[in-house]
Amino acid sequence: MTVGQLPDQVGEFARYLRELLDRLDQATGWCGVFWQRDPDGMRACLDGVEVPPWDVVQALLHDLAADRGIPEAERETRRARTLHRASLTAYDARPGARQLLADRLDLMVTEQRAALERQADLSRQLAEAATPDEADRINLDLAWVRDDHERATARCAELQERLARLDADEFHVFGPPPTEDTPARTPRVPEQTRTRRPRGARYAGLPDTDTDTDTYEQTDALAPAPTQAPAPTPAPTQAPPTTQTVQTLLHLRHEGRTGEAHAVLVEAAAWPAPHLPPLAVELHRAGLAADWATLLWEAASLPPDRLVALADALAGAGRADDCRKLLRQGVARPAPEIAEAVLALIDAGREREARALLDSYLRVRTPEDAARCAHTDPRRLVPLLLETARAVSEERRWDVAHALRVAGFTA
Repeated sequence: MTVGQLPDQVGEFARYLRELLDRLDQATGWCGVFWQRDPDGMRACLDGVEVPPWDVVQALLHDLAADRGIPEAERETRRARTLHRASLTAYDARPGARQLLADRLDLMVTEQRAALERQADLSRQLAEAATPDEADRINLDLAWVRDDHERATARCAELQERLARLDADEFHVFGPPPTEDTPARTPRVPEQTRTRRPRGARYAGLPDTDTDTDTYEQTDALAPAPTQAPAPTPAPTQAPPTTQTVQTLLHLRHEGRTGEAHAVLVEAAAWPAPHLPPLAVELHRAGLAADWATLLWEAASLPPDRLVALADALAGAGRADDCRKLLRQGVARPAPEIAEAVLALIDAGREREARALLDSYLRVRTPEDAARCAHTDPRRLVPLLLETARAVSEERRWDVAHALRVAGFTA
């Protein structure tokens, strides 16, 4: 096969992708976002010139879940995963594929770092926002920058996995017969790819794993149907003394080690909820209010049950503004996950926080996005959506009611 030729498996996946998009409203949801932000890339994938990263396919499956229901999307996920993996394997078997993957990995690492720096800058701006409108604007920018960072992270992991597969294939073809010493020489999948998954709003609720499952297989789970029991969430990282974390951050900030400081904040966001309000006090006392804002943004991507627990802890500690900010930042999640978070808050007796989350969602997202929330539990969510929309404005209530009718719900 020459470099210019593409294997049949790539064309087969492109046909599948076109069929999938034919079942979606391509002007809304993640599909609409992809068409708006990268139309050339979308056309290349649909024409079979390129294979899209798995995070793109997963986002389209989230759109399918919102449009056609979670069971249908779950069925499609299995088929999509099989075809996607086959197309990647065939694509990477072409001459020159290794250099192409290495070049793309370099590009993704650069994009990942740029997004991280931009996110830190916006977090500092958010901490200094003078008005609610300014904070809303910065939060919206943060949502997009965060998505850029998460996608770059996911694509780095996927590219590393593909390169590792090529290494393993070459070893099996050209390497010596296995001996007691060859495990030390066998290329190993990078630790980030094997044991870590991308964090963030799009992946909230997905289980962590320590298996050798491919990264793009780890992140393909869709939100469970409301009748199913939620998957068990791994135990949060045990928190060190809060003062210790603050001293570490002060040291890293003093030396300009921004990336390492951010990693500390990411880990802290996974602490048990009761430990975070005291950490907020210590961070503000040390002049690290911007770091608290960053940590809060990271925590907004927690699975719904832990998001609820943290919102509860913040409210109980008298940090009502932080509680509201946490919930407002959760609106970057796909509609089904927003719906689950709202229902979880209500079931936990936090109806005020549930309404705050919906209020933020309705102010930032489109009425069509609001209607997508209703699919999870129409009986409970349709009245709540309309009541909350009325609190925003009568015009917004009319828009949401119209979107609900178009989606087939009786408003």
